[in-house]
Amino acid sequence: MIQNARERRPARIPVMASMAVLALAACTSPNSARGVVDRFIAAHYMAIDLKAAEPLCTGLALDKLHEEMKLTEGQHIDASTRKPIVHYKLTAKRESPDHIEYLFRATIDVPDGGSFEKNWMITARKESDTWKVSNFSEYD
Repeated sequence: MIQNARERRPARIPVMASMAVLALAACTSPNSARGVVDRFIAAHYMAIDLKAAEPLCTGLALDKLHEEMKLTEGQHIDASTRKPIVHYKLTAKRESPDHIEYLFRATIDVPDGGSFEKNWMITARKESDTWKVSNFSEYD
């Protein structure tokens, strides 16, 4: 049976949303605080690639990431892994010259597992001329 365009449209929504997130990340400077935070979110929460998130982190964030790596040792994430579809938006931002704290509201859609929401608090700190994620936490 051939589906009409209206029936196919919902399947396109997650793809379009992912493209919008990538476009947003592409619009911010890669070395800006927000650019680093967006790349961290993409690696950590969307791709579930802790190794890719590692060079973006420093201090407590790096310690937390290493702890997550220990806890997930032996769990292989690859192309066959059902990854969540993540949508997030900035809800608050507090900045000073050497660090910026972001608060995001995320909606996470798990394939065949429902949907839930989380708040992410992510702090970026400037080290020399480079921004890095210095802390992150999540809560309901």
